[in-house]
Amino acid sequence: MWALLVLIGAASVSAHLQHLSFDGQKVFRVIPQNDKQVEILNFLASIMEVDFWQPDSVTMVRPKMQVDFRVEAEKSFEVEDLLKESGMEYQVLIDNLQAALDAQFDSKVRTASHSYEKYNNWDTIAAWTADIAAQNPDLVSRSVIGETYEGRPMYLLKMGKSGSNKKAIFLDCGFHAREWISPAFCQWFVKEAVETYGKDTVMTTLLDKLDFYVLPVVNIDGYVYTWTNDRMWRKTRSKNAGSICFGTDPNRNFDAGWCTAGASKSPCSSTYCGSAPESEKETKALADFIREHLSTIKAYVTIHSYSQLLLFPYSYTYDLPSDYQELNSIARAASKELASLHNTKYTYGPGAETIYLAAGGSDDWAYDLGIKYSFTFELRDTGTYGFLLPESQIKPTCEETLLAVKYIANYVLEHLY
Repeated sequence: MWALLVLIGAASVSAHLQHLSFDGQKVFRVIPQNDKQVEILNFLASIMEVDFWQPDSVTMVRPKMQVDFRVEAEKSFEVEDLLKESGMEYQVLIDNLQAALDAQFDSKVRTASHSYEKYNNWDTIAAWTADIAAQNPDLVSRSVIGETYEGRPMYLLKMGKSGSNKKAIFLDCGFHAREWISPAFCQWFVKEAVETYGKDTVMTTLLDKLDFYVLPVVNIDGYVYTWTNDRMWRKTRSKNAGSICFGTDPNRNFDAGWCTAGASKSPCSSTYCGSAPESEKETKALADFIREHLSTIKAYVTIHSYSQLLLFPYSYTYDLPSDYQELNSIARAASKELASLHNTKYTYGPGAETIYLAAGGSDDWAYDLGIKYSFTFELRDTGTYGFLLPESQIKPTCEETLLAVKYIANYVLEHLY
């Protein structure tokens, strides 16, 4: 078996081309039963390029954990042989990644302009932020909170009726570049707010009494790169000193147990924590804004994908937050609210014990800063499409998530501190 592994490793240098093709690439799901099988996955990752989808890195893999990973087309048969030989249970989640990628774009909406039921590229989203603010001056204003490594402005939408001493909720999307359903939700949320204000009593009350800060895409450079070069890119696009590898994982770049568990010090890793907390211009801009508005921001909600989870602190430690009881009951009720529409089942709980230890996340950082109501959503699905959720699922995904977010926002409004 080891001879087979060494053979696979020898041929694993792959050239990255413009607009990578994912033809023939497979996504596997395995459930290692013991430490020996975990070791096999670790060895596999050490000799070839393995892109871990769930969890984010091989270092987080434990026995009995569901593991989804992608391999290069020319390696897939060898990987399959190896899994068979090791007796590891496995299934092929996605047989041809390129076909799944092409199939994402199944929206019936045929328009070159912005649509809430399609994935929009960054230029389209940027133009939309200007339009939505111009069309709804009483409810929406746009500002720039910083710029990305590549110099793109980071647009923030502030929503709410003008009033004095209003508390606020901060909502962000698009931390990880390939999680396209995430920015789609931020756009949907803004649309729903402006369209249902004055009609839906809950939304009207929320916008009358609270402000919402919505950052539609945090990692803009990475998002652009997923449209132009590599659909599976996750990190930012900053240059790393002394390395040929680009980018930092922005959700490992916050000062919350920074670079301890579940984060990597290697610039080539997809969970690279960066050279220091807030080393990335994007994370620093977000953190600076929240620090400047700390007296008013009472909740922090960040949207990721995939796996249908509603998480709250902590992820960097197994210690429970002091507000555990309250956060857990909110998450339980919000998950129930979400499931009421399409019966989509979410798992909820503290990040570390619900999925795995991961340090440097924005939700833990916000909580430790004093923002009690801090939540992370991992949207659809549970792996059938993974990061390639078809456009036909944008509407149902956003509709159900909106119910949960409205529930949380309403709870916050009724429990201001």
